[in-house]
Amino acid sequence: MEVKQIHDIMNTVTKEVLGTENLVKEDMSNIVDIGNEIFNASAVDNYVKSLINHIGKVVFVNRPYAGSAPSVLMDGWEFGSVLQKITVELPEAQENESWSLVDNTSYDPNVFKKPQVSTKFFNKRVTFEIQLSFTEMQVKESFDSVDQLNAFMSMLYNAIDQSMTVKTDSLVMRSINNMIGETVHAEYGAANLNSKSTNKAINLLYLYNQQYNKNLTAASALTDPDFIRYAAYIMGITANRMSKISKIFNVGGKARFTPSDLLHVVMLTDFKKAADVFLQSSTFNEEFTKLPRAEEVPYWQGSGTGYAFADTGKVYIKTASGHDETITGILGVMFDRDALGVTNMNKRVKQNYIPNAEFFNNWYKYDAGYFNDLNENFVVFFVA
Repeated sequence: MEVKQIHDIMNTVTKEVLGTENLVKEDMSNIVDIGNEIFNASAVDNYVKSLINHIGKVVFVNRPYAGSAPSVLMDGWEFGSVLQKITVELPEAQENESWSLVDNTSYDPNVFKKPQVSTKFFNKRVTFEIQLSFTEMQVKESFDSVDQLNAFMSMLYNAIDQSMTVKTDSLVMRSINNMIGETVHAEYGAANLNSKSTNKAINLLYLYNQQYNKNLTAASALTDPDFIRYAAYIMGITANRMSKISKIFNVGGKARFTPSDLLHVVMLTDFKKAADVFLQSSTFNEEFTKLPRAEEVPYWQGSGTGYAFADTGKVYIKTASGHDETITGILGVMFDRDALGVTNMNKRVKQNYIPNAEFFNNWYKYDAGYFNDLNENFVVFFVA
C-alpha cells in the first residue's frame, strides 16, 4: 500500500484556506492593546507604585469549529488496503429468432456470451499527524483553580480539533477539485474555456451569451437575474438528465445513471447567495426558479486575501494524472455518490509519558483514502 506523508502540504493548505488580511498603515498603538506573550512583572498599581497587578479574569479561546466540507465520507474496513470496484457493461441486443423460424434449420442454444466486466483498484492513502505536548504540574502555577486548569486543557484539545477539521475539510475539497480538473481537461484539453460548453463541463456563460446573443461577462454574471435564472434552468435539467442512463456525463464514457437520492450537488456560496438575493427575493413562484438542493462551500481551493470571486471560484492544480489546470468561475458541481469519496478514515491518538521531564507527548494521527472514479457521473458548471 502506498502511503504519502502530507504534513507539509497540509500546513501550506491550512494557511491558504485561512487567508490573511492586508495591513492598513495606521498607528493604533495608542488605542488597541495587542497583548504580550509574557506578563510584565513590573506592572504595578498607580497608588503606592509597588503593588504588582493581579489577573482579574481569565478568558480561554475555546470555540468549536464544525467545518464546511461536503459530506462524502464513505465506509471503512479493518483488514486489507485495496478498494476494488467491479462494473459490468450493458449487454448488446441480438436477433430474437422466435420470429424468424426457417424450415429444417438448427438453432443452437449453447452459445456462450461472456459478460463484459471491468475492475478498478484504489490503493492509496494520505497521512499526517499533529503533535502536542501536555504538562500538568508545571502549568498549575498559572491558574487559581482546577476549573481554570481544566478550561485551559479543554482549549488545547479544541485547538487540535480545529486544526484537524481545517485539514480534513481541505482534503475533501482537494478530492473534488481534482475531479473538476480531470473533467475539464478531458473536455477542453488545451482549448480556451470560453470557446465552448460540453455535457460534463458546462460553461453557463457561453451558453447564455450564445442563446440570447448577449455579451455578458463573468464578472457581472452573478448580479444578472436573467443569467441566474438561466443557470438555475440548466442545472435543473442537468440533474434530471443525469438520472437517466447515459454515457455522456462521465469521462470514462460508461453507461451510468444517478438517481436523485445518490446525487451530490455542491455550489459556491457566491452563486447560491446571488440567486437568493437577485432572483428568489423578487420571484413570486420561486419553486419554479430555485436552484437544486445543494451543499454550499465558501471557496473551492482558498479564499485568497479578500474573498474575491476570482479566488473563491478558482481551482489551480496539477491533477492526479499530471495535468496542469487553472479553472476560474466555478459555480457548482453535480456528481454521483460513487464518483469520489473518503474511505477507510482512521483517526487515532498515541501517547507517551516522559518521566524525567514530567510531560506527555500526544500524536494525533490521520489516515484516509481519497478517490476519484472517472467512470462515474460528474458535471462541473462554470462561467468563462
